[in-house]
Amino acid sequence: MPKFLQKRWHGYQTAWAFLLLLVLVICISMYNWELGVIGLLLSFLLGGLMLKTELDFRREMNQYISGLSFRVKRVEGEAISTLPFGIILYSEHRTVEWHNRFVGEMFEEQSLIGEPLQDLFPQLAGALSVKKETKELTRELKVELQHDERYYQFLIVLDERLIYLYEVTELAVLRKQYENERLALGIVMLDNMDEAAQGMDDQQRTALIAKVTSEITSWANHYNIYLRRLSSERYLIMLNHKALQELEQSRFVILDTVREMTADLKVPMTLSIGLSFGAESIKELGELAQSSLDMALGRGGDQAAVKAGQRLSFYGGKSNAVEKRTRVRARVIAHALRDLMQESDRVLIMGHKIPDMDALGAAIGVWKAAALYNVEAHIVLDKSNPSIDRMMEQVNKDEKLSQALMTPEQSLQAMTEHSLLVVVDTHKASMTIEPRLVQTASRVVVVDHHRRGEEFINDSVLIYLEPYASSACELVTELLQYIHEKVQLTPLEATSLLAGITVDTKHFSLHTGSRTFEAAGFLRRSGADTVMIQRMLKEDLDEYIAKAEIIKHAKMIYGHIAIAVTEPGQKIPQLLIAQVADSLLNMTDVLASFVVSERPDGLVGISARSLGRMNVQVVMERLGGGGHLTNAAVQLDCSLEEAERRVVDVLAEIDGEEGLFE
Repeated sequence: MPKFLQKRWHGYQTAWAFLLLLVLVICISMYNWELGVIGLLLSFLLGGLMLKTELDFRREMNQYISGLSFRVKRVEGEAISTLPFGIILYSEHRTVEWHNRFVGEMFEEQSLIGEPLQDLFPQLAGALSVKKETKELTRELKVELQHDERYYQFLIVLDERLIYLYEVTELAVLRKQYENERLALGIVMLDNMDEAAQGMDDQQRTALIAKVTSEITSWANHYNIYLRRLSSERYLIMLNHKALQELEQSRFVILDTVREMTADLKVPMTLSIGLSFGAESIKELGELAQSSLDMALGRGGDQAAVKAGQRLSFYGGKSNAVEKRTRVRARVIAHALRDLMQESDRVLIMGHKIPDMDALGAAIGVWKAAALYNVEAHIVLDKSNPSIDRMMEQVNKDEKLSQALMTPEQSLQAMTEHSLLVVVDTHKASMTIEPRLVQTASRVVVVDHHRRGEEFINDSVLIYLEPYASSACELVTELLQYIHEKVQLTPLEATSLLAGITVDTKHFSLHTGSRTFEAAGFLRRSGADTVMIQRMLKEDLDEYIAKAEIIKHAKMIYGHIAIAVTEPGQKIPQLLIAQVADSLLNMTDVLASFVVSERPDGLVGISARSLGRMNVQVVMERLGGGGHLTNAAVQLDCSLEEAERRVVDVLAEIDGEEGLFE
C-alpha cells in the first residue's frame, strides 16, 4: 500500500494518542488500581477495535485496487482494439505479429497475424527496405499510401518494428483537388502564317485561318481549356493542372493535327505553344508563358514548351524549321550592333569550346565589322584543334588577324565596364571558351543559329538567335551587308565565312535555304576561295581509316537507326566522332546515326545525326546535351557501356511515347 495512505488521520497520530492514553491509565492506577485496571481493559479493547478497522481498510483498499487494475486492463485492451487508427507489430521477417481491430477492418478479416507486410501493403516494401546505416539515422519514417481507394498515413517506428496508421482520405482528396485546379496559362501561336498563306488571296487566307481556328477550338473543348483569340495568329489559353497533365500525356497532338491538315500547302502550317504552371502570381504565370513561347520559337517552332516550376519540357519539334527571317530584322540587328560597337572601347568576340570553322569564321566576320569602324576588337581563342588547324594556318599568315587573337586570360584582363562581348555560335554561357568572361561583361551580344535550350544568356543587350539559318557565318554575313555601306572583305575573311557555311551545311546538302545561297553568293563575289576551302576540308588518310574502323562496329536498331560504339580505351577527337556520324547517314536505310566514343579529355562523346525524320536534339537533351533537329551531341562522364545503354533507353522511351520517326 502506498505510504501516503498509511499516514492518513487514523495512522501514526492515532498510535501516539493510544500511547498517551496508556500513560494516563498508568498514572490513574497509582491512585486507584481498580480504575486503572478498568481503564487498561478499555484501552486494549479500543486498540483492538482500531487494529481491526485498519486491517479491514487495507483489505478493502487492496480489493479496490485489484478490481480497478482489472478494469483498466480490460478497458485498455478494448480501447486499443477500438482506437480510430491502426497499430501493427511486425517481426524481423516483416510478417504481422499483432494488430488491432482497425487494421482487421481495413481488410475485412478478423486476424492478419502471420501475413507478410509486402502482401498487405505492397507500396510499403520500399520504405521498410531502408539500409542499415540509414536506420541508425532515421528512427521513424512517414509514408502516405493508398489502399482500396482510401489514403492512409503510415508512421513506422523502426526500432520497435511498430506501425501506426490513420486515414487521411479527406486531406488527400482536398490536396489532390487543389493541385488539379491550380491555374496554368498558355499562349498558342501560328508561327508561320505568312509563309503558309503565301500566294493566297484574302478569301483563301481567311478560309485557312478559319479551318485552323476550328481545329484549335475543338482541341481546347476536348481538354476543357478556355480559349481566347487575341489576334489572327495568337491565342490565350487558360486551364487547370489536370488538363495540363492530360495535354502532356497526349504529347500535344494538336501540333501534328494542324501540320497534317495543312500538309497539302507548299509550306504546312505549324503551331508553337508556350505554357506555364506553378508560379505564385498570375503576372508571373503570364511572363513565364511568354518566355516558354519564346523558347519554343527559338527552337524552330512546331513545338510546345512547358515551364512547370523548375521543370522545362519540350514536345513536338518533328519538322525542320521553316526559313522565315526577314531582311528587315537583319538590318535592324546590324544597326543596333554597329551602335553598340561604336559606344564601346573594345570588342571581344568569343565562340564555344573546341571551336569549329563556323565559330571561328563568324568571329572573324564580327571582328571585321568592328574594324570597319576602327574599334579595337579581339577574338578569344584558347588553343587550336584539328577542326580548325588548317584555317588557323591561314589566319596566322595574316598579320592583322593574328594580332587580333587573344587568350582567355588576356581577355579577362582586357575586359572593362565599357567593353562589348559578342558570343557567336552558342547561346549557353557554360559552353563558351571562357564562361567567366560572360559573367564579367556588362554588355553581351549573342549571335547564334542553334535551337534555343533551357540554359541561355538572358541578360544580353542584343540577341540574334535564328534557328532557321544554316550557320552562324550565314547570320554574320547578312549583318556585314547592312552594318556598313561599303563592305570590302579580304579573300581570307570571305573564305573563312564561306568555310563555316560549307561545314555546317555539309557542302550545302543539309539545312540550307535561299538565304544560305544568297550569303554564299555574296562571299564568293567578295573573293572567297573555294579551292582553299576544299584544301581545309581534306581528310587525312589515317583519319579516314580510323573512321572506317568505327563504322565497322556499327549496328542497326529500330530498323533505321545506326549506332556505333568504339572499343574501350580508344580515344577519338570530337570532330572525328561527328564525321563518323555524318558518314553513317550515307548508308542505305539509315535515317539517324549515333556514335559513342571516348574522347582525349576522358569524357564520352556522343554525336547524333538524322535526315530530318527524327529529332535527335530531343534525344541528346534528355542526356544533358542539345543541338539541332538533325545535328546534336552530348558529353557524358561515364563508361562506354553506360553511355550506350542510356542512349538505347532514351530511344526506347521516346519510341514508347510518340514514336521515333515522323
